Amino acid sequence: MSDVIRLLPDSVANQIAAGEVIQRPASVIKELIENSIDAGAKNIKVQVIDAGRTSIQVVDDGKGMSETDARLSFSRHATSKIREANDLFSLHTMGFRGEALPSIAAVAQIALRTRQEKDDIGTLLTISNSRIVNQEPCSCPVGCNFKVDNLFYNVPARRKFLKSNSTELKNILTAFERIALVYPEIAFTLSTNGGEYYNLKPGSLRQRIVDIFGKNLNQEILPVDVETSLCKIKGFVGRPESAKKKTPQQFFFVNGRFMKHPYFAKAIQQSYDRLVPNGEQVPYFIYFDVDPADIDVNIHPMKTEIKFENEQSIWQILSAAVREAIGVFNDVPTIDFDTQGKPDIPPFDATTATVLPQVDYNRNYNPFREESTKKATQIEGWESLYQSSIKHNELPPDDLFDSQSDIRQNGDTTEGISTSHYQFKGQFIITSASSGLMIIDQNRAHIRVLYEQYLKSMTERKPTSQRMLFPEAVQFNAGDAAMLDTVIGEMEAMGFELSPLGAFSYAINSVPAGLEGLNPSTVLHDMMADVVESGCTVKDEINHMLALSLARKAAVPVGQVLGNEEMNDLINKLFACDNVNYTPDGKGIFTMLKYSEIMLRLG
Repeated sequence: MSDVIRLLPDSVANQIAAGEVIQRPASVIKELIENSIDAGAKNIKVQVIDAGRTSIQVVDDGKGMSETDARLSFSRHATSKIREANDLFSLHTMGFRGEALPSIAAVAQIALRTRQEKDDIGTLLTISNSRIVNQEPCSCPVGCNFKVDNLFYNVPARRKFLKSNSTELKNILTAFERIALVYPEIAFTLSTNGGEYYNLKPGSLRQRIVDIFGKNLNQEILPVDVETSLCKIKGFVGRPESAKKKTPQQFFFVNGRFMKHPYFAKAIQQSYDRLVPNGEQVPYFIYFDVDPADIDVNIHPMKTEIKFENEQSIWQILSAAVREAIGVFNDVPTIDFDTQGKPDIPPFDATTATVLPQVDYNRNYNPFREESTKKATQIEGWESLYQSSIKHNELPPDDLFDSQSDIRQNGDTTEGISTSHYQFKGQFIITSASSGLMIIDQNRAHIRVLYEQYLKSMTERKPTSQRMLFPEAVQFNAGDAAMLDTVIGEMEAMGFELSPLGAFSYAINSVPAGLEGLNPSTVLHDMMADVVESGCTVKDEINHMLALSLARKAAVPVGQVLGNEEMNDLINKLFACDNVNYTPDGKGIFTMLKYSEIMLRLG
């Protein structure tokens, strides 16, 4: 029997490694930027075309590479960041320890220009499919210039399963933000398709957060700073007033590396116990400085899951630091002594003699004494005054209006619903039907009604808009702004009218009818958050998500008292919908308590 085990070529091995290291264009940008940071760069420029499908270029002013190092850097397991196995447990650098560049070269076409400060001339290296195509001297500034073209060109299956440009751009912006937040002393620039998304100048950490997420966040965050023998924790946490339900900015960093840590997130959440409503979360930017020997970053290939040696102790330190920040910097409402219209109480004077108050009362008053009362004069013959009115305005007979009305056929039966309804606990509408009692959730019923209305207006392009008297400005972060550009047509079909102001800001000129009492900025932010979370790409799916998100915001909330006419109108509109049983997200709208079941319970 012949041998069957063979040694794979380096190109194939690199493609296999690329499956873990390079998942999408955002992975390429992350690895190249981290290499630039390790090289001591102070200015890093990123240029992206077609969300990384066509081209990715990262330019830095770091130390650069020699001719030999430039060629050797694309060899597998070749790195300058570690020397021995023990270095893996005391890491101060980023990247994949020698696998990033070979993995990128295995699935893309690369052109590298690099020069060291001591050299007069640089090196141009061209690589395609892990093979060096050309190497020659060139003129270039100090640092490195990586240009990655046609990502996954030789792996059609990987390229086919890339998401839409808007989704991939969102992932690129997320990866870029996670790095830029750690190094405020470095200038970053991000451009896509010729347009500049970010131009971040060196500055303080607070300034970097504000530059990325908007000026509004500056007034909503509180500083956190604590130093112990185990770790050093610094950063910012949001005020309780900044809590929101949808995708708040929440970041953990350890030794300059982004991480996900649900255990530490629980510590922050518990610190805001009874301060924020249930289901809402505050933004936070927490930076841990820990001895590298006390953490393990090699649990996950993306190195976002990190194991701490003293998790419980750090949990206590973090919780105490957040509580202290809230207690010291949070604005405590002052006691307002409103004296307008109140009696003037003079201050106590110890030198003035105390005088007992005099009580004045009627000594002759007897509650049991009988007093004569005059009987009211009775007017006779008053009925004759209204005889003529009664004759001319006779009351209608009882059966003029039928109390039973036919509703939309639900399943195989048709129910008859009464025009009189009862609201229970501000959430349910109880009405009688031909087969028993019908219990309707008013919020879910209204969501179904509004959803179909918005979806119809988007399909027919006939929105019902309400012009705003004073246009309101709304600001998005770069990721939400990129997603908004893809769904702006659907937003206009719903009734929104937005005009760009620059710097990811828009003026809200019109909103769909029925949003009275709601903050248009909050509505737009929540809608964008729903679209980003769902990752919708097909137009119908986008329309569904936008209509559902807006219907949830505009629907009658739980606890709102409705009159009988309002309840009757809601029920009529509900049973005129295409689907009366469930909400667009699959929740039941009403239930039936049959007459036989009622009699059975009563015995």
